[in-house]
Amino acid sequence: MVVAVRMRRGKAADVRGAPRLLAEALVTVRAIAPAARVVVRGDSKFYTADVVATAARYGAAVSLTTGSNPSVNAAIAQVPDTAWTAIHCPNAFVDQDTGALVSDAEVAQTPYTAFGSRPNRRQVDGRLIVRRVKRLNPATGQDGLFEVRRHHAVFITSGFEMLQAQSQHRGRAIVEQLIADAAASALAHLPSGSFPANAAWALPWAIAHNLTRATGALAGAVHARATTATIRAHLINVPARLARRRPPADPAPAPAMALGTGLGQPARRDPPTTRRLNAHRPHQGPTGAPPWKSRTDRRPPHTRTRPP
Repeated sequence: MVVAVRMRRGKAADVRGAPRLLAEALVTVRAIAPAARVVVRGDSKFYTADVVATAARYGAAVSLTTGSNPSVNAAIAQVPDTAWTAIHCPNAFVDQDTGALVSDAEVAQTPYTAFGSRPNRRQVDGRLIVRRVKRLNPATGQDGLFEVRRHHAVFITSGFEMLQAQSQHRGRAIVEQLIADAAASALAHLPSGSFPANAAWALPWAIAHNLTRATGALAGAVHARATTATIRAHLINVPARLARRRPPADPAPAPAMALGTGLGQPARRDPPTTRRLNAHRPHQGPTGAPPWKSRTDRRPPHTRTRPP
């Protein structure tokens, strides 16, 4: 469900207006579910003190990618080797002797205070959940002579368990599917070259998207996970085509029953007498009979004599 939408100009930064948009979305969410547990997920562009403070003001936790900076790198360097836990990846397998999962991807967590350079009231305590993978040779894809790993850190303030929180954060990519779905439907036909007009166009799209998703959820499990294009093709477009067809002719209605006497007799009215517009009516003479018997007996107009 889309609870808030806003367009930005191409040159604007991703985080521009993010705290205000997040506040609008959380107001709607709290109106729908006041006691729900809400987690705000985002990439490193939204890892700012304003975004985290806005989420905390409405009782929501955050799960934000931090990127790489000296403070985060120092916190990752303090994680002991025994704290890493292997997670499933395409090349993971289970050791038959020990039963342990052998994987190139591992996860660990460590306490962390975000925005340490800000005043104390702007600093936020949480956790860093770090995923590390082996860095392969970019040219051949082979392992290097020394083990070198890449680290991806996520700042989390929720109370979820480490592996669960890491899996939930990776699910943030669902917004990319939503954007692709929008670009393939209404937002592919922005009506104007004016930015305010296009921004106004985005609001009806959000309403139509929510109604379409609700229709798919009510239809069943298959359409609950389908794209809006599939829902329109299966559930919306088919009834619309039927509605545009010319309905069959209705049978003649039963004659109305007359009130009063003769209730058992239908009330009928003789059809009005019709007269052809091009019917020829002969000129009547003094006696009422036509002065001629056939068309050949009628004198042409130019041969008629006018009275003096």
